[in-house]
Amino acid sequence: MAEKLRLKVATPKNVKYDKDADMVILRCITGDWGILPRHVASSAILDYGVLRIINGDDERRMAVFGGIAQVKDNVVTVLANDAQWPEDIDRSLAEAEHEQLMNRIQDSRSELEIQKEQVAMRRTLVQIEVSAYPIISRVD
Repeated sequence: MAEKLRLKVATPKNVKYDKDADMVILRCITGDWGILPRHVASSAILDYGVLRIINGDDERRMAVFGGIAQVKDNVVTVLANDAQWPEDIDRSLAEAEHEQLMNRIQDSRSELEIQKEQVAMRRTLVQIEVSAYPIISRVD
């Protein structure tokens, strides 16, 4: 049996995941971070992006919206500001919100308004991407 690592994903509201995994891939502010068993102890700041959980041929994806991640003693701890499984996302609502945000950016007059709308747009884009994945998918 191959060695596994433990992944724990928590938000201020609840624990989203607490199980073993073969590999975890996170979106950090410096880029994607792949973590395998026996990874050196380290930490990173999370960006808005997709968290990939790989177990054998199965892969599960979760939308993560900022936070921090730490690897220590074969445990990956993710403290996310918010996280959503594909089944938690209303794709049509995310697409409609994305369209509204695009229109508001065009009408925005200040740089601060534009930056706020861009952050909200990133959130909707991650939701749309994650909602496109089935609950469990095969890795090709």
